[in-house]
Amino acid sequence: WFGDFALGEVFRLPSRTMTSGLFAAFQAASGDNHPVHYDREFCRRRGMPDLLAHGFQVAIQSCAGAGLLPFLMEESLKGFLEQSSRFLHPVFLGDTLYPALEVDELSPNRTTGVLGLRSTIHNQHGALVMEGRQRYLRRMRPAG
Repeated sequence: WFGDFALGEVFRLPSRTMTSGLFAAFQAASGDNHPVHYDREFCRRRGMPDLLAHGFQVAIQSCAGAGLLPFLMEESLKGFLEQSSRFLHPVFLGDTLYPALEVDELSPNRTTGVLGLRSTIHNQHGALVMEGRQRYLRRMRPAG
């Protein structure tokens, strides 16, 4: 329920290595056909070490459903309100990403409240490659 979370609480999501299979799945799902995401020689001619992950391919690694958080919210979740992302470093094929969500907002209303989460993704070198926010509308615990 809304009142069960505390500011600063962190939920780490499983790490994931950006494989060629994930690149292909993202391309198929998104329809993005720019060669920077699927043509290695195109990337190398432009000085990149390998395929460049699309920003949305990176952002979805912070999906709360990949971890325990939705199981803690399932009875009280009313809706996913918004999401934002800033991309700070490129992500290439073979990079391993480490996402986390940190409670940074608890805005109570009468019968609901907004749970805000700071989302971060670091790569295998410890570089912060993405930061953003997610906000969820949650029910208050029923009286009694």
